[in-house]
Amino acid sequence: MAKHSVTINIILCMLFSVFTPVLVFANPFAPPSGKTLLFVGQDRNTISRYVRATGTIPGGTMLYTSIQEMKGLDKPYEYGAGPQYGRSLLRAYPYSVIQVGLYMVDALGETISGKYDDNLKILAQWIKNAGRPVYLRIGYEFDNPTNHYAPELYVEAYQYVVNFLRKEGVKNAAYVWHSYCAHDSFGRWMDWYPGDDYVDWFAVSVFSTNQLEAVATFLKFSREHQKPLMIAESSPWGIYTMRGRIDWFTHVFQFIDRNDIQAFCYIDSDWDIMPMFYNQRIGDCRIEDFREIKQLWLGMIHQDRYLMSSPDLFQSLGWTDAQSDVK
Repeated sequence: MAKHSVTINIILCMLFSVFTPVLVFANPFAPPSGKTLLFVGQDRNTISRYVRATGTIPGGTMLYTSIQEMKGLDKPYEYGAGPQYGRSLLRAYPYSVIQVGLYMVDALGETISGKYDDNLKILAQWIKNAGRPVYLRIGYEFDNPTNHYAPELYVEAYQYVVNFLRKEGVKNAAYVWHSYCAHDSFGRWMDWYPGDDYVDWFAVSVFSTNQLEAVATFLKFSREHQKPLMIAESSPWGIYTMRGRIDWFTHVFQFIDRNDIQAFCYIDSDWDIMPMFYNQRIGDCRIEDFREIKQLWLGMIHQDRYLMSSPDLFQSLGWTDAQSDVK
C-alpha cells in the first residue's frame, strides 16, 4: 500500500510541474503576464498637464493622503508637492485605476491604538465609492531611514489597516508593500513584511538606476511569495543632462521588459519648484518639456505591453463588479 502511495504521489508531482505555470499571481488586480499597468502622478495639476501635452491617458493616476488627517480625497489639499484631489481624478479619468500612498510617519502606535479609526472609515468609504481597483500603499517606503518605521510596529500597523478595511467591506483595494529599495536596507526587507495574507503587491522606488541591482534582489522575494512587483514611485532624480535622462529611461524600460514588471508609476514633476523639495536639486523630470524624452516615452508606452485608460481596463485586471457612482 505504501509503495502504491509513493507512486501516486510521484505521478501527481509530475502532473503538477507540467500544468502549473512558473509564476502564479493570484492577487487582486494584477495585469496578465506580458502587460504593465502604467500610472502617472503625483498631483492633479501634473497629471492634467501630462495628459494634455502627450495626448494619452495613463491606465492609473496617483494620489497621496495621510492617516493622521485623511485630506485630499474629496476636497483639494496642498501638502507642498502639488494639489491632491482624489475625487477630481476619479471624475476626470473614469477608465483609469488609482494608486493611493498612505502616509503614516510617527503614527504607527496611534494607528494600532485606534486613534485614527474615524479616518480609516473615511478611507474605506472613499475606496468603495471609487468604483474601480484602488492600489493602497500602506506606510510607503517602509525602510526609508527618514520614516523611522520600527519593523515590528510597522507590521502591526499595516495589518491593522488591512483588517480594518476588510471589516468595513472594502473589496476593491489591492494592498501594496512598498520598499525604498536602497542599499542601506539591503537584505533586511523581510523584517518589515506583514505576511502573504496581507500583501497583494511588492513595490519599490526607482530614482536612480544604481538601485536596479537592489530591485532585482527584491524582485526575487516577490517571486518567491508569488506577488507581482510594482515600481511605485520613479523619476530620474538629480540628473541634469539630456544624455543622463535618456539613459535613465532606457535602463528602466529595459528592466521592466526583461523582468515582466507589472506596474510602472512615473512622477512627472518639476521637483525643483515644489516647496517640499526646494534646494534638494532633484531636477525637472517632466516628460513633455523635453522633446527627446517625450519622443522616447511615447514610443515605449504605445507598445503593446503598456496598459492605458480604457473601458475594458478594469475587466482585464479582474474587476467584474459594476462600477459605482463617484459621489
